[in-house]
Amino acid sequence: MMHRPVFVPLLLALALGGCANLAPDYQRPQAPVADQWPAQAESTSGNASAEIDWRSFFIDARLEQVVERALANNRDLRVAALNIEKARAQYRIQRAEQFPSVAASVSGTRSRTPASLNGGEAASIGSQYSAELGFSSYELDFFGRLKNLSESALEDYLALEETHRSTQISLVAEVANAWLTLAADKALLQLAEDTLKSQQASYELTRRSHDLGNSSGVALAQAQSTVESAREDVAEYTSQVRQDINALTLLVGDSVPDTLLPATLDAEAAQLVEIPAGLPSSLLQRRPDVLAAEHDLKAANADIGAARAALFPSITLTGAAGTSSADLSGLFKGGSGAWSFGPSISVPIFNAGSLRASLESAKTEKAIQLATYEKTVQSAFREVADALAVRSTLQDRLNAQRALVEATERSYRLSDALYRNGANSYLEVLDAQRSLYSARQGLISLELSEQANRLTLYKVLGGGASTERQAGNVAS
Repeated sequence: MMHRPVFVPLLLALALGGCANLAPDYQRPQAPVADQWPAQAESTSGNASAEIDWRSFFIDARLEQVVERALANNRDLRVAALNIEKARAQYRIQRAEQFPSVAASVSGTRSRTPASLNGGEAASIGSQYSAELGFSSYELDFFGRLKNLSESALEDYLALEETHRSTQISLVAEVANAWLTLAADKALLQLAEDTLKSQQASYELTRRSHDLGNSSGVALAQAQSTVESAREDVAEYTSQVRQDINALTLLVGDSVPDTLLPATLDAEAAQLVEIPAGLPSSLLQRRPDVLAAEHDLKAANADIGAARAALFPSITLTGAAGTSSADLSGLFKGGSGAWSFGPSISVPIFNAGSLRASLESAKTEKAIQLATYEKTVQSAFREVADALAVRSTLQDRLNAQRALVEATERSYRLSDALYRNGANSYLEVLDAQRSLYSARQGLISLELSEQANRLTLYKVLGGGASTERQAGNVAS
């Protein structure tokens, strides 16, 4: 019966022994932003966008299907997902360094020694067979070097996960914004086509009046100029609509069926997200990009522990246990047991200051990541404050623009009626008509801005991040 190797108890005692962690104690930095939103950007109570799934945010079923296509086919999002898989594999590789690598080997040798090398005796033939189970170069992590390297790799992986969520949120917002922009440009195209029809009808009336001697050549030329201007707008918006479709196709990563494209910007495609009042950190710290920056900071903190541990001695173990025999038939017989055990210790004595420089580099990297984290929080705060500031005046601007459209419509009708009764010049009719056209264009653009602001609020407050994270936790 083969005896248990004597190095096994020693190995277990060392492996189970506690190891020091030389990484600094991590504490989340204070958010370098104000405790409250700016006064002009305060909002009422409601649900945070981080708690609203994007499927619940959009009302239009066509837009929802387009977003689903983008999430399945967009190449940028696919690269972000593949980077997560790569980081997961790298973390597993690094974590495996904390455990011994055990391998089994079976070997056999047969050799002939000539008489000239055998003390003048006849040539001899020798054989040796062995079967072993062992490990090599297993480092005892007394000072936490391997543990901190594994922790750093884990934080890098978690940072990429948050980056993937941030990319997904941005993609959802970009696709929706491109879809709404297409809807707005289609509305502008429809307005230009309607205006062209109206101008052509007016031109025909003016031409017949001119033929009868009731209108001057100046009025006819002015009427024709409005027709040509409207025709140019139709061509411009037709081109813009085609470009919008191309941009949407690129974002989606696949062709979008005509049945999923918007007609005009008639109905709302997104519901308003109400922002709960409270400390900005309670909202901003849910954002994936802020969480990713914090994971990078934690990784840098762990790297300091690994750099400190490199200044201390490292202990590695090499060992094997098995059987050895000169005959293959006697390989597993009693008395054939064999083992080897080789501990080694390496103490850094002189390395021209490279280890100290590595530690200083790790500390500097942590300072860089701290500044990056704080800048990310500050940028997030500004994005939310800017979106809320725009939101606070949008309704007033919309009301004023709608009132302007109504006023210019009345002005145009009155000017046209006075012209037909001979009490007004055609130039005044044209001015009123241009003002009405411009006011309607402004209303469409402002309605698009209102929709885009909703999407911006949803994005900058981490839209759907909490929902996606919960789904990921359940899946894991």
